[in-house]
Amino acid sequence: MASVTEGLPRFACPDWWAKLKAGETPMADVPVNATKAAKALAFFYRLRLPDVAGNPTMREACGEWFTDILVAFLASEDPETRDRLVWECLCMVPKKNSKSTYTAALALTALYLCDVPNGQMLLIGPSQNISNRCFDQAQGMIRLDKDLKLIFKVQDHIKTITRRSTGTKLEVKTFDTSIVTGEIPVMTIIDELHELGKKSAAIQVMQQIRGGGITMNGGQVMMITTQSDKRPAGIWKSELQKARAIRDGKAGANPIMLPVLYEYPEKLQKMESYWRKRENWGLLLPNLGRSISRQRLEDDYTNNGSISPETEQVWVSQHLNIEIGLGLHDDRWVGADYWPKAAKPGLTLDEIMKTSEVCVVGIDGGGLDDLLGLCVMGRHAETKVWQVWAKAWADRDVLQLRKSIAPELEDLAAAEELQLVDNIEGEANPEIVDICSRLKVSGLLPDEDGIGMDPEGVSSIIDALTEARFRIEDIRPITQGYKLNAAIKSAPVKLKNGSMTHCSQRIMDWCVGNAKVEARGNAVIVTKAQSGSAKIDPLMAMFNAVMLMSWNPVAGGGPSVYESRGALVI
Repeated sequence: MASVTEGLPRFACPDWWAKLKAGETPMADVPVNATKAAKALAFFYRLRLPDVAGNPTMREACGEWFTDILVAFLASEDPETRDRLVWECLCMVPKKNSKSTYTAALALTALYLCDVPNGQMLLIGPSQNISNRCFDQAQGMIRLDKDLKLIFKVQDHIKTITRRSTGTKLEVKTFDTSIVTGEIPVMTIIDELHELGKKSAAIQVMQQIRGGGITMNGGQVMMITTQSDKRPAGIWKSELQKARAIRDGKAGANPIMLPVLYEYPEKLQKMESYWRKRENWGLLLPNLGRSISRQRLEDDYTNNGSISPETEQVWVSQHLNIEIGLGLHDDRWVGADYWPKAAKPGLTLDEIMKTSEVCVVGIDGGGLDDLLGLCVMGRHAETKVWQVWAKAWADRDVLQLRKSIAPELEDLAAAEELQLVDNIEGEANPEIVDICSRLKVSGLLPDEDGIGMDPEGVSSIIDALTEARFRIEDIRPITQGYKLNAAIKSAPVKLKNGSMTHCSQRIMDWCVGNAKVEARGNAVIVTKAQSGSAKIDPLMAMFNAVMLMSWNPVAGGGPSVYESRGALVI
């Protein structure tokens, strides 16, 4: 391979999309040790597929895309220092491209090349089925070659393969917080990394795995996966973002991760007319014609993938790596199309209070498995643009009650856009009262109907507000369902024409992406039931605020926006 492109950060590959369209591997050129590369390929090519008729060798069966990755991962070398360059690799490739089989073969090749005595290598799957699949493929390859039986010792009962001459073991395990405790693996191979995004302890385990990288022996990490069938979260979201930043040359000069991402550019992932064209599918399927039959893939989409928006979303996430939240569907809230462009980074609640002539508050309550959402909407004193800020609270029990979204909630909490509390009424309600009181003291709330909320499940909030000397006239019940139709339909218009903007908060991005609509007579409604387990409470709070602001409220009084309101903001 050629050396790294001069002048670019290490592993940057700005022409990745051009490479994909040309049928090339979408990765940077990596300098390698030619002797080690040849040795790795010689061993890899002799391995046979244990579950294919005739047991073809990897030389016959494997696409060049994977051997490019294998050589870069196992034989990278700085031409001057002779140090390894690729310590980590993240490969995202769609389903059915022989990912697990090739991963097992890479693991055996790495074990063969490793000269560390009595070392430990891990091949980790997110579930027992995936772990067993990897082990079955690896041991099947060994049993097809009598010479390999002399090189490796297979222990089926403990899912371990040992290199006899070095004593180094390849242990095949299911991902668990206890698998690496006290261990420093010289190499870890993780199959289906995206599944770890659903596990709340994944970050701690990855830190333990990566601890081997600072030892003298080093510790490599290979991560190979499809895209998630849910919105990326947790460790998967952070690793994917890092890989994209490295690929695009935005992650510093000397990263240690080599990204190989088979995906469409973001704008094309959002363009349903593009990825629905079957002639464009092959760009992301490097094993098309090998492990993937085009006709069977198309038939599967017709008969299974396209029967409903939900099944299509899952199908394209797995077979085309379309990220959930980018590839949109007909049941999405149309405001999602215009939400990103309406963002105003740097806008804060303080700024909204300083620049608005009037503010209203929308609230959407929930139970222990829900979020409590609040939205402050201010009408700019000069431009009349509606400005949106939101916050959410959740009882900590939601992490157990809604495990499928727990990693995303933990990420939002870390970003300080969601507050996890032990007592909603004791911790969230005082903050809500404080925010409303600041608006009232500033003279920004209208004399009536300044606070709007779903009347269900908010009695404790109303009690807290009345105890703080808010009048019942200040609080307006906002009927949900079809009566919110005006807000649901008018907000996208304002987002598109620029008369509504927001603070570019991650929690609102998440909720907007979660929102699904349902036709109800002549109305379009967004409901929690329609949106499933994913949360939309702060968005519902925003719709409540839209209803209040649409009645053209006038501030109740207080200091002018040009005088002392700013001083009241704390």
